[in-house]
Amino acid sequence: MCKKSLRSSALLLLTAFIWGVAFVAQSVGMDYIGPFSFNGARFLMGSIVLLPLVFVRRKKDKDKGLPRAGLKVTLTGGICCGLALCSAALFQQIGIMYTTVGKAGFITTLYIIIVPIMSIFLGKKAGEKIWIGAVLAAAGMYLLCMSERLVLGKGDTYVFICAILFSVHILVIDHFSPKADGVELSCIQFLTAGVISSILAFIFEEPALQSFIDGIIPVAYAGIMSCGVAYTLQVVGQKNMDPTVASLILSMESVFSVLSGWIILGQALSAKEMFGCVMVFGAVVLVQLPDRKKEV
Repeated sequence: MCKKSLRSSALLLLTAFIWGVAFVAQSVGMDYIGPFSFNGARFLMGSIVLLPLVFVRRKKDKDKGLPRAGLKVTLTGGICCGLALCSAALFQQIGIMYTTVGKAGFITTLYIIIVPIMSIFLGKKAGEKIWIGAVLAAAGMYLLCMSERLVLGKGDTYVFICAILFSVHILVIDHFSPKADGVELSCIQFLTAGVISSILAFIFEEPALQSFIDGIIPVAYAGIMSCGVAYTLQVVGQKNMDPTVASLILSMESVFSVLSGWIILGQALSAKEMFGCVMVFGAVVLVQLPDRKKEV
């Protein structure tokens, strides 16, 4: 594996870790504010956190005489990524209100199967190793997240739509990340998602300042770490990574969410869940192994 690919894999794995811990923050945050308000606050916070970095990077590139991506492609990419991210996050938050966390976790991570299927229609062929890894990861997710019989209800439908939208988000990032600055792209996508979520919050909820103050810790973690740091790492990490492989690495967030729930919230891991963790990790390792060179 080349150094660039290894670096990208490490960045995406760190992204998955931050997202996994963020499940705890999301769970606690919903005790104070509604899903639209929570997403609006964290996405706007993530955008604000990145603004200083955007200006610093622009100044450094200007001083070095480095070319910058055009404003049109950056805005277009950021808005498209923001629309996909906002839609996926909102469907996930709403779905969790009507289904169990176990079902939501498994259904959401179906993007590891949906991405390679979508990629086929975009002219990108997924190798045999990728498909084996995807199936192995999906089986691991089932053991990791499912504690009851899977029956697709109202909440499950919302989360399934969320999985499709997260797949679209991964592919949109794959399209725009080589053409625009990763930090600027991330900043614009958060601003787009934050504005839309905030508008929906004022329409469907009754946001109160005290509620945000009471839930500032989970909101801050979700905004600064999950948005400002993790999504930016995702954009940067996907520059040199196949989107299907990227989705498999990012699916490790479910493993980290279970582990963080065990460490932070004291939730015990069953033997079945532990085996699911091993299967998901095995899938990620499998797709990262170099292909054997064919003998001439």
